[in-house]
Amino acid sequence: MTGHPTPYSDSLLSLRPPATVMDLERLGSFSPTRLSFSRRLTRLMRDQAWHVHCVQFDLNDQGYGAAIYRLRTPTGRYHVVVFSQFLEDARRSDRVIADAWDLTFGLVEGEVDPALMEALAANVPLQEAGRQHPRLLVISRANKSQRNFEAFVSALATGQQPDMTYLKEAGYLYRTTAVYGNGKFGIADYDRLKQSPDFYQPFSAQMAAVYVLREFSAQQVEHIAAARGAERSVLLHPEIRRYLGIGNSTGLGMAPFLINHPQLISQWILVRERALAEACAQRPDDSSRERMLALCRRAAAYLTETIVEDEQQGLRNRQAHEELVGVIAWLEQVPLETSLWQQLLEWTHTHLSLETQELVNTLLVELYPEQVDALNDGMGAEENLDLTPDMPLIQLKQILETHFDWAIEADYDREDARFWFWYQSAEKEEPRLGVRGEEIGEEKELALAIAPTAQRVYQDLGKVLERQPRALTIDLLMDYPGHMAAIRRIQTMATTVYGEIRANLWHREMKPMHLLRAKLSFLGAHRFDPRGDRWVRVTFFQGAPTLKDYEDASAGPWLFDDWSFPLAPRAHSTELVE
Repeated sequence: MTGHPTPYSDSLLSLRPPATVMDLERLGSFSPTRLSFSRRLTRLMRDQAWHVHCVQFDLNDQGYGAAIYRLRTPTGRYHVVVFSQFLEDARRSDRVIADAWDLTFGLVEGEVDPALMEALAANVPLQEAGRQHPRLLVISRANKSQRNFEAFVSALATGQQPDMTYLKEAGYLYRTTAVYGNGKFGIADYDRLKQSPDFYQPFSAQMAAVYVLREFSAQQVEHIAAARGAERSVLLHPEIRRYLGIGNSTGLGMAPFLINHPQLISQWILVRERALAEACAQRPDDSSRERMLALCRRAAAYLTETIVEDEQQGLRNRQAHEELVGVIAWLEQVPLETSLWQQLLEWTHTHLSLETQELVNTLLVELYPEQVDALNDGMGAEENLDLTPDMPLIQLKQILETHFDWAIEADYDREDARFWFWYQSAEKEEPRLGVRGEEIGEEKELALAIAPTAQRVYQDLGKVLERQPRALTIDLLMDYPGHMAAIRRIQTMATTVYGEIRANLWHREMKPMHLLRAKLSFLGAHRFDPRGDRWVRVTFFQGAPTLKDYEDASAGPWLFDDWSFPLAPRAHSTELVE
């Protein structure tokens, strides 16, 4: 993956150490920041004056049919094609083994002529079972939130606005169950996007497709309500339309991405930490302190409004809310000094939970958009794990002792330390977790646990050095050729600032949910709601500007940029009729 390098130096910054930042539990406490890909997209659409509008909307009275949205950027033209179909309740499933969905869609590069539309209509609804077109940049599927969807249609059809309680419990009408890119199922390979001025950043094309789906979901319920209620029906109020997001249901399939793209993840973390360091380096004044207080109050209110089903996440949210109240009191009482932000970080690190620590970091980053947004183009990375065969083996030993001390000093012989194994399901080729010694598939284990692998390299390296004190890396590989991939990774990741995620992915106490949340935070997901240990539901673009907002010349810049931690419209739902 590639991106434009960030014109930034760490020489004047105080970055948090890798031992702190790359701890898996801390990564699993990240909140989305203004660097998140969804936030970047809404700014980019405004700054570059993208034109996005519906060019075809052929739905019947029940909302089934096809729609096409055109995206015109300064350098390209794309189309999001949506197919909505009737689906029996018994067939509706968010699991990867599903073979039918309420809705399927794709982002197409270039024009969609009748012949291409016919091919898309025949294959996109089939997803992996179809013969997908190479001009598709993204392909995805989604299911309705049945309760929310019918509540919205029923209210609008009778001239009322929907009750906001529905969106507090689930902030969407549709939730995607996978958003594929990078050549999956025969669609365009990522090489097609590397040099794209619109979608060169990781996941930017996927975010654009999901944003348009959000627009379709609102337009679809309005269309069905109009057919059902005729002249009595009303459109969604603009505030409610902004508060409407798109859900996502995802599981373990997302987790290996963080392990298989270590350079990219290290770069994401580095940019995030640079942003935090840049914010803390700014001189606070009365205005920035008041802004920080306002952000804390909004985040606290957001946590109060957020309803999640997972008991543990609910407890974390309530604790974060209580601790944010303490942060507000602290900010109101502490003298306004040059080191205020550094003092705040030190105080939160000492007294507050990881969840609140990282939430406060997110809000600090929000204070200085000009400085932070300049880092956004550095979120890509060239991914090449290069081998240096002539590296002295004593140097490789020093690298392991310096950068992988957390891995080589652990005990992996204990039962708890080697509890899980990762494998790939034969049916859907999706990652799974099994209990070692109890479940089948161990012989097909995926090499995702970097920590014990690094320890084995270190142990074998010591044996070679005992015989050959001046040995080179190639000498180790001659004796242990199976270490090739691990040594390439160890040598390469030692050159990065943050390196590997510091966790034993075999350990009984390892929480896959931390891996999922870390990645989802960079995509821009809110309302993190685990469903068991291995899958989660989240919401994207809740509070984001709508297409009509982009057409409004009088809309203030805040509308396109300051929409994180959204709050429900305050007016009573029945009073928000257009």
